[in-house]
Amino acid sequence: MWDYSDTVKEHFFNPRNAGAVADSNAIGEVGSLSCGDALRLTLKVDPASETILDAGFQTFGCGSAIASSSALTEIIKGMTLDQALKVSNQDIADYLDGLPPEKMHCSVMGREALQSAVANYRGEVWSDDHAEGAMICKCFAVDEVLIEETIRANSLSSVEEVSNYTKAGGGCSACHEGIETILARVLTEQGRSFQPSAPPAKAPERQRVAIGMPLMPKRDQTSAPAEQPSASATVVAAVATAPPAISASVAPPPGSAALAAASPAATSPAAATANKAESGAKARPQLSNLARIRRIEQTIESIRPNLQRDHGDIELIDVDGKNVFVKMVGACSGCQLAAVTLEGIQERICEDLGELVRVLPEQAMAFAQRA
Repeated sequence: MWDYSDTVKEHFFNPRNAGAVADSNAIGEVGSLSCGDALRLTLKVDPASETILDAGFQTFGCGSAIASSSALTEIIKGMTLDQALKVSNQDIADYLDGLPPEKMHCSVMGREALQSAVANYRGEVWSDDHAEGAMICKCFAVDEVLIEETIRANSLSSVEEVSNYTKAGGGCSACHEGIETILARVLTEQGRSFQPSAPPAKAPERQRVAIGMPLMPKRDQTSAPAEQPSASATVVAAVATAPPAISASVAPPPGSAALAAASPAATSPAAATANKAESGAKARPQLSNLARIRRIEQTIESIRPNLQRDHGDIELIDVDGKNVFVKMVGACSGCQLAAVTLEGIQERICEDLGELVRVLPEQAMAFAQRA
């Protein structure tokens, strides 16, 4: 449970300046409703002095987003636009007597909304000051320059801190290596040392095979017959060699280049998949059908907290051969970036399993069954 200050609670239960300013002449918008965080800031600016006479906000998000927006409007009222632009996300957090580390991105969103509103008033096109940066986090559309700027402005030193301030790396975690590269470069320039985080420990095996499936006792791997696993855990082996019924982009796990080099003669998708699966089997012990499904579920369970933090979630629906069907829930269900989130989750599952699979939304089950 996050520890909120009394000031945060006060601005959440009694937000200041909530709603749009009726006669505003500056509007700033950041975030996305479909991704669970959005802020619209409206200002009334005196044309003669560029002083902010009034400010209002409309936000869609968590309590920290409401409190941060409320605090921002209180801070900037009476300031000139140039003075307001000097307000940092840390100033917003300090005004609230601190924010939980996991919620610092709410104050960053407030600062960006202010920059957008000032640009709108001056007839400029706000480009985040980092529009040309390489995309690092596809789940939340966070690029390299924003990450670097936030690291420098807030003296960040870990992937977890970057995620708290920008949300980058808070989804599938496929971008953690890229974030570490940026951290190492910036900290070296500042004369600081970067210590990469240790990989997270594997979650313990759970009895439940998949969401919606009955609880099943563990089978004795040494004595159980290999012929017929439980029907609810059956994986259709024929799908592994059949041509894929649905076109999907499979993000290759680390080391997949070596697998491809080991089978240069494979020319068809089915042959390539079979050869890579065979090479992967040599690298690690072959999992039983039940253990394979459990491994997939464990990977998804390790990702869920990051999605839940932003009002989304994911559920495992079924595993059918090389197809893993999932259901996007909450903010994730209508998110414009759901496809790239699935791609990142697919990469994680491929890495944990040591084989290529496809992660597909539950809507694709009907097409796969007809194929």
